[in-house]
Amino acid sequence: MKTALITGAAEGQGFSLAKKLDKLGWQVFAGVLPGLETSNLTAGNNNIIPVDQDVSNTESVQESAKIVKKELDGRGLNLLVNNAGIANLAQGTTEGLDLEKLKTLFEVNTYGQLRTVQAFLPILRKAAPDARILNYASGAVVANPPGATAYNMSKHAVVGLTLTLRHELAALGVQATSILPGGVKTAMIKDADKTTHEIWNKMSQELQEAYKPALFSATTKVLPAFLEKYGNSVEYMTEKLIKIISQKKLKPLYLVGKDVRPLGILRRLLSDIGLENIIRKTYKIPSKI
Repeated sequence: MKTALITGAAEGQGFSLAKKLDKLGWQVFAGVLPGLETSNLTAGNNNIIPVDQDVSNTESVQESAKIVKKELDGRGLNLLVNNAGIANLAQGTTEGLDLEKLKTLFEVNTYGQLRTVQAFLPILRKAAPDARILNYASGAVVANPPGATAYNMSKHAVVGLTLTLRHELAALGVQATSILPGGVKTAMIKDADKTTHEIWNKMSQELQEAYKPALFSATTKVLPAFLEKYGNSVEYMTEKLIKIISQKKLKPLYLVGKDVRPLGILRRLLSDIGLENIIRKTYKIPSKI
């Protein structure tokens, strides 16, 4: 029986992926924040084991690894999915970015993935050469939407982590890849119109006046409308993930989603500036340079 650990499995893509792997006969360790209700995870399933895990806390992650190692009883871990993440924190223009909130975002999105990789690599290596790490980055790594500097930074760092791991682990039989999902209709982008307006209104009056001509429409109208029109269902995304997991050799990264798939094509066909110009036109951002 193959084994997997999925972080952030209490809801959304993590929850859906845990259910799918269970149906395929995997033993799934579902990382959930301590205190969260897990009855939906375990209902009707024999092979899903909830594990308390706060990826922003090193001790919590290390303790979760000890629990999984004990349950495996000498067996290796075949799959680690670093899915846990947050989005709507420290957002707004770069000039007004709150550095303390940025640190909190990184603790989950970036350091959280690093903590989990470090804690679980010893039991992943035991499953080599049939061991994989899937780190969730974001399609934002390619599009870099305005007003999302903090989130973009945290996900670029994930790609850097993964690309380095690919070199370090190649001789050890452990594969790693970055998943770059597009917009997914989960709690993370729920009420995007309301959320983007709230983010804008939290900016200082000075910054609102300076950036409104260029970015107000892009961040509060164009982006929410795009997410509403092209956002992917959780079911669609996790079906794609199952196909990626089953591949014999993983690519360095995967753009997953109907909305971001064209970006992969444009990345190959256009120069960096050419792609940048298309993205600015999409967001209707005027340029004086």
